[in-house]
Parts: sequence; C-alpha cells; structure tokens
Amino acid sequence: MQESSLKRLFKFVLAHWPFLLLSTCAAFFFVVFNSASIWITATMINNILIDFNQMLIENQKLLSLNDLTMNDRLKLFSNNLLLKDTAINTVSSVCIALIIVFSAKNIFLYIKNITLSVVQYKLIRDLRNKLYSHFHYLSLSYFNKNKSGELTAVLVNDIDNMRNSLSIMFQKLFVEPINIIILMSLLFIVSSKLALIALLIIPISGVIIFGISNSIRRRSKRSQAQLAGMTSMIAETIGSMRIVKAFATKGFEINRFASETQKYYKLMLRRDRLRFVSSPVSETFGASIAALLLWVGARDVLVVESISSEDFLRFILLLFSLFQPLKNLTNVVNELQNGLASADRVFAIMDTKSDILDSDRAVKISDLDNNIAFNNVSFAYKKEHEKVLDKINFNINKGEIIALVGPSGAGKSTLVDLIPRFYDTIDGSITIDGIDVKDIKINSLRSLMGIVTQETFLFDDSIKANIAYGVDNISDKEIEEAAKAANAHEFITELENGYNTIIGERGVSLSGGQKQRIAIARAIVKNPPILILDEATSSLDSESEKHVQSAIENLMNQRTVFVIAHRLSTVHNASKILVLDNGKIVQEGKHEELVNIDGLYKQLHKMQFQT
Repeated sequence: MQESSLKRLFKFVLAHWPFLLLSTCAAFFFVVFNSASIWITATMINNILIDFNQMLIENQKLLSLNDLTMNDRLKLFSNNLLLKDTAINTVSSVCIALIIVFSAKNIFLYIKNITLSVVQYKLIRDLRNKLYSHFHYLSLSYFNKNKSGELTAVLVNDIDNMRNSLSIMFQKLFVEPINIIILMSLLFIVSSKLALIALLIIPISGVIIFGISNSIRRRSKRSQAQLAGMTSMIAETIGSMRIVKAFATKGFEINRFASETQKYYKLMLRRDRLRFVSSPVSETFGASIAALLLWVGARDVLVVESISSEDFLRFILLLFSLFQPLKNLTNVVNELQNGLASADRVFAIMDTKSDILDSDRAVKISDLDNNIAFNNVSFAYKKEHEKVLDKINFNINKGEIIALVGPSGAGKSTLVDLIPRFYDTIDGSITIDGIDVKDIKINSLRSLMGIVTQETFLFDDSIKANIAYGVDNISDKEIEEAAKAANAHEFITELENGYNTIIGERGVSLSGGQKQRIAIARAIVKNPPILILDEATSSLDSESEKHVQSAIENLMNQRTVFVIAHRLSTVHNASKILVLDNGKIVQEGKHEELVNIDGLYKQLHKMQFQT
C-alpha cells in the first residue's frame, strides 16, 4: 500500500514538473554554494591558525607537482581565488568570498523553497478538489454506510496532515540527497580512508530508521482513524444538541468524548515516543563515528602525518555539515509515514467505485412525454438483506398524481428514491417513456425531477441564492414569482434584508413552514416535469400546513407527481393511490374506492379521522 500511495502522490507531483525542475536546479546550486562556504570557512580558519608563510610554501609545493589529486586541484583552485600576497589581504578576500557565497546560497535556497511551496500547495489543492469531486460521484448508499464526520475528517484533517508532512518532505527531500552526495564526494576527495569510516553511520542508521518508520506509520493510521471518529462524534453531537439537552445527557456525552480523546492521546504519545527516539539514536551513532574519526584523524595528522592539518580541519567541517542533512532525511522518513498514512485513507475513498454509473449506451432525455412504469421492481439495500420492495408493478401517465401511503417502513421513500437512481433495482426495471432509467444519463434523468422532502436542506446563504440553487441565469423577477407561487413572498419581504437575508446553517433562522416554502420555490424555479413530494407537510403545524399545501398545489399543476403522505387528507385528489405494506402494493385505486373497501387504506383513514 505504501508503494502504491507513494507512486500516486508522485503522479500528482509530476503534474507540476516545471516548478520541480526549477526547484531541483536551485537546490543543486544551493548545495554547491553551501559546500563552497564550508571549504572557504576551512581555508579562513587555516589562514588564522597557521603561519602565512607556511601557506605560501604549501601552495608552491602544489604548483610544482605533476600528478595532482582531485583534492590538490580543488586546493589550488581555491588558493588562486583567495590567496593574496599578505595574510591580511588573504583574510579580506576570504571574507568577501564568504559574503558572496552565502548570499548566492541563500538566494538559491529561497528559489528552491518558494517553488517547492508552489508544488506543495497546488498538490494539496488538486487532491482536495479531486476528493471533493469524488464525493459527488459516489452513490447515496456509500454515504449511508459512512459517517459524514469521518468523511469530513479525511477531506480536511487527513489532507491537511498530508500538507504538513509533504511540506517538510518537499523542503528536505529535494535538497538533502544532493547535499549528502556532494558532501560525501568532498569527504572522499579529502580522505578516502576517513570517509569510509564515516560511511558506517549510514547503514546502521538506515536499519534503525526503517524499523522505526514502519511502526510510526502503523500508529499514524490508528491515530488518524481515531481523530476521524472524534470529528464524527463532534459533528453528530452538535447536530443533535437539542436532543442532548432534552434528555439531560450532557454528562454522558462529555464522558464519552473524554474517553475518545484519551484514546487519541495514548495513540499520539506512542507514535511520538518512536518518532522522537529515531533522531537521538541516529545522532548518537553519528557522534560515536565522529569521535572515532577524530581519534584516527588526529593520529594521521600528528603521528603518521599522512594528512595535513588543513585537510583534517576541512574534513571535520564537512563531516559535521553532513550530519544535519542526514538528520533531516531521518525526519523526512518519519514525517513521510504520517503523510502516507493519511494518503492511504484519501486514496481508499478515491478508489471507491460508485454503485450508480452511466451505462455505455446511456442516452439523454429532456422531458417526460408519456409515462413512468415500474415492472416487477424489487430492491434490497444489501443482497443478503430482506427485500424492501418486492415485485412492484404500476404505471403513471404524464400529468397524473400518484399517492403512496402505508405504515412506516412499508417502502414508500425507497420506491421514489429508485426513480432518480439514488439506488438501483436488484430485479425488474423502471422505464421513462419506455427507456430503462439505467440507460438514461444520470444528470439528464435527475434534471427532470424536483424533490421536496420532510427534512428540507437549505444552505447558509441568502434566500435568493437558495431559491435559485442549481439554476443559472435566473432573474430577480423569476425568483420573486416562484416565491409568490410558493406563498413565501410575503414573509420574505418582512425580513430585514428581504431576499438577501442570510438564513444560517440549514435555514436555522426560519420556521419549518417557511423553510418548506423556500424549498417549494426552489422546485418551482427548476420547473421539473416530474415532482416527488416525500412527507412534505408531515412535520408542520396546521397554520404552516395550509400555506405549504397551497404552495404544493401550485407546484403540482401540470406536472407528474409522486406524493408520499401519512396525512391522508393530502392525497384525496390523487389520480391513483398505491397502498404499500412490507414492500408490496396491497391496494390501489382512488380515495373514494379505497375508503369503502375493507383493507389497510380504510384502517389508516379510520385511525386518522375517527371521532
């Protein structure tokens, strides 16, 4: 999974290759100037500590050699640039060179960092947009099986965690390998013997880091899953705060949340115990290798005299400069594990296929011309579960009103959810003008339908924006006419900002009846040929119901309508009433017929209207 996530991440990264190329070039020059600054610093220290005349003699010896090593060539090159006729002039040239080199180094450091930041933020933007788009691609059944809080946590927290991890990774991953290669090359140029000893630190640290990083990733996955669960709990509790207060369960909810945060604390602490131990362990090994090198190098300088004091000083400076990029690379591995744990969760969602797809032969439709037919339709939410609908058969002609009645759990809402393909049938077919809905492009199918449900969802936006939702290029006059038809214009104009009033999350500043009328106005603006009313008035008081029912009658005019209602008074004028029980149609006919026949409809009617 790790390899797959890495490959997929780098595919996103490579989409921004011009910035990567520029950053890599800047990283290369940064490392070159960084190495040059170390070399010049060694020269400066050597110039201060050693007799200047001795330096001139050493330079003459180098000039007289016929067979020069790479180390000799580099020293001659730096001497030609820096060595002057007097000690103070040499110090001056070294100081000027240091200023130039450090300035160039930091200019390239800035270019490297800013270009990598562009890549990093574009990558996160693309990932977040792609995941959000994928949410819209997934079917309703996916959201029924997964908590909204956990999905929100993946979209926000996991991708933000990836941003933090990738920020560190990008800033280090593109420069430290180059840094290590160049510094190691210089170490071998100065003294291959000492460099081989220094090289011992890499495999030892590598084994330790690899083992620790795998454990970190496993713990990161668990901690992020726990965080997602906490986010879901927060969203659920805030959304149901009225129930929490009504049942006086404040203490229970606080304790439940505290228990989850304690679990998260333990998971994060275990992860950080590992994360924070990797750097000290590798640094301890590094210090041990450095101590060994100091002993061996000092012996070579003072006893064997196989290396000059200047070369040994330069080697030590290069070696200690090497420790920081090695340490940074260690941190990159740890941070990468956190990012990959989040990437696994993000890609797991992206890999989820929708249950509802356009078929290869899908066609577009623009209107309902004749009828909608259910032909032996059966449905279950899962194949192994009991059928929610069983062999449903009926026709509804254009312009007719079909009412669906029956006890709770009879399958009424499920039946109408099959028409716009929120779910697909497991047996039988639903046709519109003789075309199976599975052979109609999903967007064109759903564009024919307007849906008003019991739980109206309004956005935290203006009333105007909510009415016009999903419709482009609509005038204020058209919005106002829709509101009038929905019996909403009067209360809207009484609001302080009228149609520009912001109504809050889920329309919290409006009453239930007002929200329903806004939803009806939204459906009128869409002007759909097929209308689905799912318990649109069941939660309203009598006064609100009058306004909403009048608005619904305006909305139903000249449309093909499916009405689900517990209040049977709302279905008296239906063209046909279907009575459902346990997923089957047990009766059908007009109100006048059914109310006079012994059966479920008569029982339901009697229960509601008995005196």
